[in-house]
Amino acid sequence: MNVTEQSWELGISEEQLVRLTSEMEEAHQESMPAMRAGVDEFTEEVRAGDVDRRRFLAGAGAAVAVASVAVTAGAGAGPAFAAEGSSAKAATGSPYTGDLRVVALAVALEHQAVGAYDSALKAARAGRLGAVPPAVGTFATVAMKQHAAHARAWNAALTGAGRPEVQGVPLSNQPTTLKALGRARNVGEVARLALSLEEQAAQTYLFASGHVSSHAGITTAASIAPVEAMHAAILHFVLGQYPVPDAFLQTDRAAKPALLTV
Repeated sequence: MNVTEQSWELGISEEQLVRLTSEMEEAHQESMPAMRAGVDEFTEEVRAGDVDRRRFLAGAGAAVAVASVAVTAGAGAGPAFAAEGSSAKAATGSPYTGDLRVVALAVALEHQAVGAYDSALKAARAGRLGAVPPAVGTFATVAMKQHAAHARAWNAALTGAGRPEVQGVPLSNQPTTLKALGRARNVGEVARLALSLEEQAAQTYLFASGHVSSHAGITTAASIAPVEAMHAAILHFVLGQYPVPDAFLQTDRAAKPALLTV
């Protein structure tokens, strides 16, 4: 693929991208019942005060399932989640502590992805990205809707636990992300940025599945992570890269709770 400020070429055919997007949507729809059930169970765990690290072993199988699919998302240099996991210190006065802080981080990451795709679609309609194949616009629209659904599910877990919804993108790296979006001049540049966000989200879910104490939180992350990984894999194809699975999935792109500003 040739990517310059003036030109960009789709790394696969539009027919292939349409097919992959359809498969991505099928996987998302299949994951929804498990995601909703996990959120409901998580809410009950929090209300009952039954969230403890002893429940982790019950969710270990789910974490392995995430790894088997999310491996397609690839790896690379990025901010480490760090071993703090659910015990990360909350901002002073934050309503999000323990596992709920990891849930709040998930909402913020999903909102960040929604905003990125929305901005890209608006830039495309305004003609700021040059020629945009229709299949690319369809993929971006579907991925954006899926991220929005994930955000709503996690916010439901927060409100069910008596915490406020996470609004907007309360992440310290959001200004940098917005600047990068504003500088993009073709689909390839936007796709590379979106790939970075997708890999971060997939790896954050994988890391969280091994570091939160709630069984329901683990299984909910396990239901979402494969879809996030599919987003990343498809973007690799869009960029003309074959998403070769890593022998050992990395988590060095996983976001850490310290990114939260609430």
